[in-house]
Amino acid sequence: MHTLSRRATEIQPFHVMELLRRARELEAQGRDIIHMEVGEPDFATPQPIIEAATRFIAAGDVHYTPALGLPALREAIARFYHDHLDAEVAPERIIVTAGASGALMLALAATTDPGDEWLLPDPGYPSNRHLVRAYEGVARALPVDAQTRYQPTAAQVDAAWGTRSRGLMVATPSNPTGTLLDIDEIAALHQVTHRRGGLLLVDEIYQGLSYGVDAATALSNPVLNAADDVFVVNSFSKYFGMTGWRLGWLVAPPAYVREIEKLAQHFFISPSSPAQHAALAAFAPATLEILEARRAEFAARRNTLLPALRDIGFTIATEPQGAFYIYADVSPLANDSEALARRLIEEAGVAATPGLDFGHHLPRRHLRIAYTTRKERLLEAVERISALRA
Repeated sequence: MHTLSRRATEIQPFHVMELLRRARELEAQGRDIIHMEVGEPDFATPQPIIEAATRFIAAGDVHYTPALGLPALREAIARFYHDHLDAEVAPERIIVTAGASGALMLALAATTDPGDEWLLPDPGYPSNRHLVRAYEGVARALPVDAQTRYQPTAAQVDAAWGTRSRGLMVATPSNPTGTLLDIDEIAALHQVTHRRGGLLLVDEIYQGLSYGVDAATALSNPVLNAADDVFVVNSFSKYFGMTGWRLGWLVAPPAYVREIEKLAQHFFISPSSPAQHAALAAFAPATLEILEARRAEFAARRNTLLPALRDIGFTIATEPQGAFYIYADVSPLANDSEALARRLIEEAGVAATPGLDFGHHLPRRHLRIAYTTRKERLLEAVERISALRA
């Protein structure tokens, strides 16, 4: 195809979505598939959110909102930071977006020139590096492993920084590993990026889904909150259970907001109006009670699956403290996680994501296994995997 851009040819497929497509094909053939591949919990959208959306749509006044988002929602997000995360964030800094992906797109579009490098942990969420490429930037991998809980260190970032480095992107909790950065570690990373004249982008998409550790934000640190070179991305998809509603937000330094607004006007016009009105109910006490009960259920699932996987031979060097993933070393069981994932779905009816989706650092040794389904199904999946090995 002579008219296809080089950009398009260099964007790799999102393997987990292709795996999900194969799972749906097998289900259409009557196969029972246990889904542990995609980052989408089995919980329905909380009822207060559904009711808010229903009321709004029934009134019929479904029109564009401002490009930066519904003012009432920006204010509600700011109150959530104040009431639950010990952070003072002005509503004017909050940009409501079409999912967290929209937030990342806007942040990168506003900051990245052709050839600019972004440093990203490897393994990490695959779309991040491809979004950097889409804006003609260069994604430079920082290999991380269990010794640093799959998170980059300040010394590593400093050593990797080059003349074209524009910024560092980190995630806490992380996908695919579920590990966390504490506030002091984020501050140390910012000291490096600030001294180097770069940017720090903190992905907090799984904020709220942490186990044995309180939910936290980089913005609770006064220095990071006031910095003119720190961006924070968040989402209604994970903790709030609104994956299909496609709604997220970006907290930007004040000097960037107007420029990002112009981009948002052209890219999206505005985020989904029904989704925004629904999200107003996400912070209601009744909703938060539901979400906290679900967090407890995720913790129980994690505590069920971790020992079960170890019992059948998986190595899990760093236990996840957040999100809903286990990044398991399969090398005691198989030489190639991609081949193992194919066998699991075709022969055992278990869908899990091979490490190749998440980067180039030892991907064939790892599977990402999501505990997004109920405990009985998780244990059934372990039995199927064990039977396949036998």
